Amino acid sequence: MPCEVRDASAGTALFEVDAAAATAMVPAPFRVVETAPGRCHLVVAVIDYRDNDLGDYREVGLSLFVTPAGGGEAGTFITHLPVDQAFTCEAGRTIWGFPKTAEEIDLDRDGDRLVTTLRMDGSVVFRLTLPAGGDDEMAPAPMATYSMIDGLPHVTPFVQGGTGAAVRVGGDGVDLELGDHPLAKDLAALGLPGPAVLATWTEHMRGTFEEPERLEAG
Repeated sequence: MPCEVRDASAGTALFEVDAAAATAMVPAPFRVVETAPGRCHLVVAVIDYRDNDLGDYREVGLSLFVTPAGGGEAGTFITHLPVDQAFTCEAGRTIWGFPKTAEEIDLDRDGDRLVTTLRMDGSVVFRLTLPAGGDDEMAPAPMATYSMIDGLPHVTPFVQGGTGAAVRVGGDGVDLELGDHPLAKDLAALGLPGPAVLATWTEHMRGTFEEPERLEAG
């Protein structure tokens, strides 16, 4: 440790969803951060890791913004983290308590757009179209993500930055199509599909993930 990401393409779409439904996806030690009464944000992330201490693999993440119930800084809580390689699946679950599962992830890059198809148990969960490409530099920024390890809340500090980046406010170029897998029904219960609040892209993302730290009882 730390685990280092040396090169990856990463795209995200941010959606406004129902906070009550989102709360059901978060364990008791955390509280969903509301952006407006009864509303919160869900992030759908797609990452193509090319050079990473855990190997080269594809990943899709569903995250909510939370704070520890006892107080503390806001961070992300990953509710689902499908990957397409067995080693990173086991490592992520063991080291950080991330909810990784080995699934089928198809990435179709066509110039300035990426279409991601996530399948679980042979069924489509969703297809997400994201605008790709950018000219900006994203300075390394410290962040935090929360998880549960052996039934106890933990926080993992990480730093992420990169080049070939862009932030696009609004839903232009973003399209989310839900499938018929049970997880798709959970996403529909949040109010998806709907317009994206914003989308981001980083062509060459770099980052480091530290060891998880147990949270003190609040």
